[in-house]
This record gives sequence, C-alpha cells and structure tokens, in this order.
Amino acid sequence: MAEKKKILIRIGSLRHGGAEKVLATFLKNIPPHQYEIDLLLNLYSGKYLSEIPDWINIIYLHKGEMITTNRPQDIPRKAARVIHEKILKKFPGLLYKGKLKSKQYDIEFAAIHGMRDEILGSPLHSSKKAVWIHNDLSEVKGYTHQEIRKFFGFDKIMVISEKIEQLFQSLAINDAEKQKIVRIYNPLDTEEFLDKAKQPVIKYQFDSSVPTFVSVGTVFPQKGFDRLLKVHKRLLNEGLRHKILIIGDGYDFENIKKLKTELGVDETATMLGFTDNPYPYFKNADFYILSSRYEGFPTVLFEAITLKKKIISTEVSGAREMLNNGELGLIVDNSEEGIYQGMKQALSEPDTFITYENRLKEYEMPFNLKNSVNKITSILDGL
Repeated sequence: MAEKKKILIRIGSLRHGGAEKVLATFLKNIPPHQYEIDLLLNLYSGKYLSEIPDWINIIYLHKGEMITTNRPQDIPRKAARVIHEKILKKFPGLLYKGKLKSKQYDIEFAAIHGMRDEILGSPLHSSKKAVWIHNDLSEVKGYTHQEIRKFFGFDKIMVISEKIEQLFQSLAINDAEKQKIVRIYNPLDTEEFLDKAKQPVIKYQFDSSVPTFVSVGTVFPQKGFDRLLKVHKRLLNEGLRHKILIIGDGYDFENIKKLKTELGVDETATMLGFTDNPYPYFKNADFYILSSRYEGFPTVLFEAITLKKKIISTEVSGAREMLNNGELGLIVDNSEEGIYQGMKQALSEPDTFITYENRLKEYEMPFNLKNSVNKITSILDGL
C-alpha cells in the first residue's frame, strides 16, 4: 500500500464564507485512505466546523468567536491574538516545533489567499506548496501586481474563475510560471441545497402580491448591499412596489442596517442576519440579485441557477461564466445605475425574464461535485 500523503491545510476559521464552505465540501468528499490531513485554523470557530470529517485532525491557535467589535473589554483578547499570530508568522519554527510537533508534510496548502505568507514562510523546505485563490485579487485592496507576483512562490496556484486565471497568466514571466496556474471549479453539493430548499420558511412572511428580490452574502462593502438599498428606495419613489430580503451577517451589518433606516425603507427591506439554511428563502423569492462590487467566482449564482431563479447580476468576475454570457440571467453594469436598470426592467417588464426561465428549465451544470473533487485531488497527487 502506498504511503499516505501528509498534508497541512491552513485557513483563518470555518466561518460562513464561500471559501470556507467549499473547503468543507471538498474535505467531506475525499478518500480518507489516501491522505493524512492536519487542518490548522487561526481561530477554532465557524458553522462549518461540524462538517469536517472525523479523520481530519483539527489544530488551532485560538478558540472562541471572532472578535469584530472594539469594545474596551474585548481589546486585550483581540490584541493578544494578533500579536500571537504575528510572532508565529515571524518565527514559524515556534509553530512547527510546538503545535505541529515537528511533523514533516509532503504538501502545505493555503486554502485562501490570505494565508500566502504563512505557507511560503514555512520552515519545511522539502514540502510542495499550493494555494487556492477565491478572489479576483486585482480588485482587493493592497494587492498590487508586485504583491500578486509573490504567489508564484507556490508550486501550484489553483484559481476558480477565468478572470482570475487571466490575471495570473498576464503576470507570469515564463512558461514554468504559467504551468503553475490551474483553473478548477469549486466543489459544490447540488443535492444538498435542493434538499434544504424544501424546508419551510421560518423567519419571513412572503407576500405573493409584491415581487421580492433576495440577496445572500456576508455583509461586507464588497457585496454592494448599500447600492441595493439605494436603488430600492429610488424604485419605490417611482411607484414600483417590491421588497428586498438580505440574508447574511458580517462586520458591515450595523452600517447597512443604519442606512436602511436612514433611507426610510425599514418596512420594505429586511435584513434577516445569518441563517444556516438560506435556500427556502431563495426558492420563495421572485428574483435573485447579486449587487457585488467584485467577486472571485460567485458560488451563490450557482445556487440560484440550480434553484431556477430569475437572476440579475452585476458584471463581476465569474458572472459571465456562470450565466453563460447572459443566457441564463440578466448581467448589468457594475454600478448603482446598472442595478437600478436591471431591477426596473424586472419590475416594469417582467416578461423579459421568461426567456431566462425557459433556458434554466433545460440547463445542466457543466461541472459537478465529483469532477471537481477529482481534479483537486489529482493536482495534490501530482505535486
């Protein structure tokens, strides 16, 4: 029997984000007899912890919830965590000799771009190093071309969309670097959310006489919920009745909630916060709207397509690929005006969405869970 590959995977936590969900789905679907995996988290928290299979060894630097506030009583703990992580980054030997018990790994894997320096700074020189890039880094603050070039220190750069692939290809200086870039589709479990969508809606009252637009995502500025609410207000002022339902939580939650009150749309726009199962809300809403300023590969569109929703999406990385160049949903300009035009069309000319609905009925996803998992494991096996 072949020796099991020893793999160290690093990610911040297993909170509710696209990269975290995809990692959990991947780990649930790989053969345990081939690998010995240590999953190292900065913070032992998050809803996907419970989904990690028992055979995977979870190691963590800190326990407890993420501290997103700056309350005086939280600052010492927050600072201690930051200092601890900085020390381990500067002196990785302490981490590898201590928590990781001087273990030798065949592969060290950054499951998110933010773990780049931790993995590249590893004292294990013989291990192969891989990174999984979920975001269009050209849109992320602080990532100059010079910063992005540092990712070529990895043996493999896994990217999740055509746009991100083109970015890396354009920054590669030779063939050897180009060979490092590989595009993979995110492993997503279609059956899982079709099942979950059948559950009843608990926290919201849908009104069949008023069209509802649902949007699901972590409440960060990136997601553009501020733009969505401003457009909502503008359309109401024009007499176009509709409702907005935002599902998700994040550090911008209070700001967006405040904006909602300032705009005077508390009656028609609802922020549901975080829910374990957003799919029944998806299913019951009339439209799915993606108002993001930027994305890596918006997994949420894959879910909206699977649930055959009428979709409006801003032109972000991955949207054209997902929506077959606008065949499966309406792609609008990435601006407040673009979102306004799209929603106005949905409300004043709903018939224009019938074509999308008909195409979605027939549509089969080109990628599935099995293919995606196989592709990633073959990359790991080839390292």
